[in-house]
Amino acid sequence: MIKKVVIAAAGQGTRMKELSKDMPKSLICVKKRPFLAYLLDNLIEAGYKDFMLVIGFHAELMERFVSEYLDICKKNNKEDIKISLVDQFKVLGPKEKEYGTLCPMKCIKDFVGNESFLSIYGDNLFSVRDLKEMGVEDEYNYIGASVADDPEKYGVLITDDEGNLKEIIEKPKEYVGNLVNKGIYKFTSEVFEKIPQVCISPRGEYELTDAVTLLAKEGKMKVRILQDYWLDFGNPDDVAIVEKFLDEQKTCD
Repeated sequence: MIKKVVIAAAGQGTRMKELSKDMPKSLICVKKRPFLAYLLDNLIEAGYKDFMLVIGFHAELMERFVSEYLDICKKNNKEDIKISLVDQFKVLGPKEKEYGTLCPMKCIKDFVGNESFLSIYGDNLFSVRDLKEMGVEDEYNYIGASVADDPEKYGVLITDDEGNLKEIIEKPKEYVGNLVNKGIYKFTSEVFEKIPQVCISPRGEYELTDAVTLLAKEGKMKVRILQDYWLDFGNPDDVAIVEKFLDEQKTCD
């Protein structure tokens, strides 16, 4: 199983409104802990040990969080956990200069080297089982997916009979399928060959899914169906939703 994880957490999260005015949205507290702590907890329980946080907005708050989180790890006899930081805005410039979901990938090549790694957003929460199953060590790249009742809100994944990704259709106006992208990936170092080929999108951004599409065209991108939950932490209402979910999980345990 792979051990390295890249967590994209550079943005402010403007949809969180006042909650993210002075802090990155992944640090907004849920039940007295930053949301990001729950994501790291699950990743560590799944077996990952080496993390790279791509930060930017209020980087100093992220640095403080990491220091405090690692202190807790040491107290719990998890001295082998490593969390590194890279400031996206220092590497690429401010978001007005270069922006999009591909940007974190442009900052982490030295961390990854030639190894495979998991790529995830700092405002998403997945189960330990799904995180573990995404960490398969083979020559393929993987994209995590699940069936959605409202596929028109997502990137819909078109696959062949063998589970290989053929293309991603973003927010289709007509029904083309209901298997959607959930924003979790396992990449080999091949992804870095595709990054320079990605052009700015019609939205004015550099899109990670464009690099994924290039891998798919070469038959190097497989789809892995997620078995459990996916929680998105993007709006103020999501704080209460995640709190309720965590309470229910604790009750089940």
